[in-house]
Amino acid sequence: MSQPDVREFHSIPAVDRGGTPVSIDQTALVVDLDGTLLRTDMLYESYFASIRDGAQHHRSVLRALSRGKASFKAYLADVAALDCNLLPINDNVLEFVRAAKAKGQPVFLATASNRKLAEQVAARLEIFDDVFASDEATNLSGDAKAKHLIDTFGDRGFDYIGNSSADLPVWAHARRAYIAGNPAPLIRRAKQRGIDVRPMAEAEYSARSWLKALRVHQYAKNALIFVPLLTSHAYSISSCLAAFQAFISFSLCASSVYLLNDLIDLRADRQHPTKRLRPFANGALPLQHGIIAIPLLLAISYACALLTSLLFTAVLTAYLVLTLAYSFTLKRRLMVDIVVLSALYSIRVIAGSAATYVVPSEWLLAFSMFVFVCLALVKRYVELALRIDKELPDPSNRNYRLMDLPIIGALAAASGFNAVTIFSLYISSPAVTDLYRHPGMLWLICPILMYWLSRIVILAHRRVVDDDPIVFALRDRNSRICAAAMVVIVLLAT
Repeated sequence: MSQPDVREFHSIPAVDRGGTPVSIDQTALVVDLDGTLLRTDMLYESYFASIRDGAQHHRSVLRALSRGKASFKAYLADVAALDCNLLPINDNVLEFVRAAKAKGQPVFLATASNRKLAEQVAARLEIFDDVFASDEATNLSGDAKAKHLIDTFGDRGFDYIGNSSADLPVWAHARRAYIAGNPAPLIRRAKQRGIDVRPMAEAEYSARSWLKALRVHQYAKNALIFVPLLTSHAYSISSCLAAFQAFISFSLCASSVYLLNDLIDLRADRQHPTKRLRPFANGALPLQHGIIAIPLLLAISYACALLTSLLFTAVLTAYLVLTLAYSFTLKRRLMVDIVVLSALYSIRVIAGSAATYVVPSEWLLAFSMFVFVCLALVKRYVELALRIDKELPDPSNRNYRLMDLPIIGALAAASGFNAVTIFSLYISSPAVTDLYRHPGMLWLICPILMYWLSRIVILAHRRVVDDDPIVFALRDRNSRICAAAMVVIVLLAT
């Protein structure tokens, strides 16, 4: 795109359909990109799009950063496999810009992001007369952007839409200043400088978005921490308190990993029928807020862990390391991801033992392994079935093919019934008589388990189960009845 000539923007005569002359505003409308036109930030997008590229890439990132922010952005723009067509658009800003364009006002994109990425966004929307952006030598932000726009359009010769404190120097020289969203602190700062900024829309960074991003509904999985306490019948106050602290610690640690997983899976999530609605994927939460939240959650998690016990802290660390390995590499390896997912569930049981100083039963660990392999396979089954129903291609971030669906279902059923076999062998073992007065009643749990696990597999085949069978079970009336019945049987047997 050629450099615009300010002389092009003088008022020109025009007529409406009735032949009546109308006035056309030829003052340039300049729009920021990150956080304004887009509900995301290109710098963070390009970094997370390339985060899996290996150690050599990260050394190159550090070298580029040492040469300055402009060089850093240019390097990431060159290496990141970023699809700008998937990036979330701020519809309020886009509607405003299109309305201005329809009225004859020239519109321009001015951003601190690298020109390569900015021009991809401009090509996607096809409404901008030109693009001003950073290159390898210049970071077009703050005062540098203000100077460039003044040199091009003159002082007060443009309207400007921005969203952050970096836009204050630009707003100071704009004819009209618009702010995407309604951040009260930034509006106050602008007014203190004598800038009358006009909010364009309410900010949408709600508590509900955070609850969704943190996966609070997934905390139910961490109830497995209480299983060793229940199966050993060790109900002391100190043990219950330790188990509760471990539950809080595990939940916060899991949330931090969920956030990281969402950040590094942005592209795959945006291509997914349901995951595209996740808060970071759809722009409901800024990526930089997630970057801040991850270490904060981990710090609180480890503070709770250290208050519980050093042994529990070690188990939590093993869980974190295995989860990170899963997020970065293992989840793309055929069947390895299933084994790791089941291990992550079993680690919760081990963590409960470590927190309460209860020696974990070998029977409990064996039973957990088969049950959780079954549920992990159901999770993959549901994901593939959804892609088949939506006529989507094979997943790009999983090493599975759509044709694998029947064998995954068969493996899930086999693993579930192996869990029932393990449980029946446990009932027949001498370990039961030491814990239960009426161990024979535990046999009633076997048909309930067979019913529940078989039903989960069948409902997954019928497309009734969502992408997480455990979350589905928490909402499912029959599953809750099964769980309550098993608890009653255990109490009667005790």
